[in-house]
Amino acid sequence: MDLELQDRVILVVGGTGLIGSAVVERMRAEGATVVAASRHDGLVMDATDDASVQAAIERLLAEHGRIDGLVVAAAPSARTLDPSRNSEPAQALAAFDAKAMSFLRVANSVLPAMTGAGFGRIVGVSGQNAFQTGNITGSVRNAALVIVAKNLADSVAGSGVTVNAVSPGIVVDEPSTEIALGRSGQCSPAQIADLIALLLSPRTGTISGESIAVGHRVRGATGL
Repeated sequence: MDLELQDRVILVVGGTGLIGSAVVERMRAEGATVVAASRHDGLVMDATDDASVQAAIERLLAEHGRIDGLVVAAAPSARTLDPSRNSEPAQALAAFDAKAMSFLRVANSVLPAMTGAGFGRIVGVSGQNAFQTGNITGSVRNAALVIVAKNLADSVAGSGVTVNAVSPGIVVDEPSTEIALGRSGQCSPAQIADLIALLLSPRTGTISGESIAVGHRVRGATGL
């Protein structure tokens, strides 16, 4: 299927990270014009800082004239969180800001250009911790991103702009086919990038406000 991404301008925030770099590679393979943003390389942006985000988006629009797609995969990996502090308010708050609020900052900064053009695709990378207990920090930061994405999707309904979240399970280079009860399935960065590519496509204009699991959604649990 031609995803119709040729020459589309796609911004990948966190584009040098594990998932972000896979998205960059996938988008380039589709012929998109990809702008990778990070704190130190490419388009320099600190997604936790309003002024840095706004300045970076202004630079992108000045250079390319438009933005067709946004992927936010900038949050620190769950492996960087201290398991002994999973229920500590300070860690949960910092993680919430670094993930959910960073997504909101960047999405808000591109929405005027997208709604003005009548087209845009926004995808935030959440995680299946949003659907599980046992890790307050992981659950809060991921569930909040899903809720932010749904609210943004509803706010621009009918504008030609879609907003969705993807929620990977355990991310590994070579996913196992075994899925334990009460656990999510594994997925690779490339598999996550494949789903994101689909959601960035002009062909998926009827999909918005969704949270889509990558890797088998938690086995033995249901969720709406």
